[in-house]
Amino acid sequence: MTAPTDSELYYDPYSIDLNMNPHAVFARIREEAPLYYNEAHDFYALSRYDDVNKAVIDHETFISGRGAVLEIIKSGMEIPPGTLIFEDPPIHNIHRNLLSRMFTPRKVLALEPQIREFTARCLDPVVGSGRFDFVNDLGEQMPMRVIGMLLGIPEDQQQQITAHGEAALEGQTVDALATGEVFSEFIDWRIAHPSDDIMTDLLNAEFEDETGTRRKLGREELLLYLIVIATAGSETTTRLIGWAGKTLADYPDQRRALAEDHGLIPQAIEEILRWEPPALQIARYVTRDVEYYGRTVPEGSAMLMLVGAANRDHRRFPPDGDVFDIHREPHSHMSFGAGTHFCMGNALARLEGRIALEEILKRFPEWEVDWAGARASETAAVRGWAAMPTFVS
Repeated sequence: MTAPTDSELYYDPYSIDLNMNPHAVFARIREEAPLYYNEAHDFYALSRYDDVNKAVIDHETFISGRGAVLEIIKSGMEIPPGTLIFEDPPIHNIHRNLLSRMFTPRKVLALEPQIREFTARCLDPVVGSGRFDFVNDLGEQMPMRVIGMLLGIPEDQQQQITAHGEAALEGQTVDALATGEVFSEFIDWRIAHPSDDIMTDLLNAEFEDETGTRRKLGREELLLYLIVIATAGSETTTRLIGWAGKTLADYPDQRRALAEDHGLIPQAIEEILRWEPPALQIARYVTRDVEYYGRTVPEGSAMLMLVGAANRDHRRFPPDGDVFDIHREPHSHMSFGAGTHFCMGNALARLEGRIALEEILKRFPEWEVDWAGARASETAAVRGWAAMPTFVS
């Protein structure tokens, strides 16, 4: 993969190669240009942890309503109503509070036996083969299947959702997935056959909308919310599992420590999320002139909060944020965002990551990456591996 020369200080957020290994560039930006400006793509960027954290929380200066990825902000497109990740308070809070009932600690933890059983079903057939692909054998299947479990979708229809999710990760069925058609049949069936599950809860939940009207979600609204949750939650967790395979291959001593003591796995998941966040940046539209480091960022600009740079800031993660250490004293990272847009599914993603590593390490305590077969994902917004094959023993 290409890497910049020492004389360059340039970050292209659309470069898939650079996004797979951006940390040398991020380190220089963090120290040399804490307010960075990219003339070619016309955006500003913050990279130090405190700057990124405060900016993400400041939802009045840095809004999501013009988009949360750079290309959408720059396009000037009108955001369709009800797209949760592209909303600002107060409407965002209304929708978030309604949907957060999907992710209560009780409901998330209740899924553990089902997730563990499904993980075992994925892993057991490859035991003894000498090979295991973190993405193709597990990572691209588990998250969408878990969304189906959470909603109470029967297993045969969960498989359909997983198939759509895998295709979407490869860019094959984005239109179908984006319109929510994959959930449509089940929602219609559940309307006619209510049950004790989250889908029925969402169909029957009453709330006060932004006009003060007390009502239920419309069918199209529910479809849009479900697809946002499914795509935002599944792709990032798929990437987390792929990065876990690559990172723990790079640090075999720490992998062996995890194999010997599974109690270390939760903090290892946090360190992997900090070290290789699936989403390297959070984009926002700037609503007023704001100053950083003696320079003015004008109203109407696009601002990138560089999560991947903030997560390795030695000011936040002493003594050296560029060291991978599962024994690191815990400090919160930016991989799940912060403030009003803090990831609703963070507990679910952590649970999936923990179960995945526990079950993998039970069966495969040692592995090396088969680099001849490794393949980077072709998506820039959420970066990671489309294939992470390993030789296992």
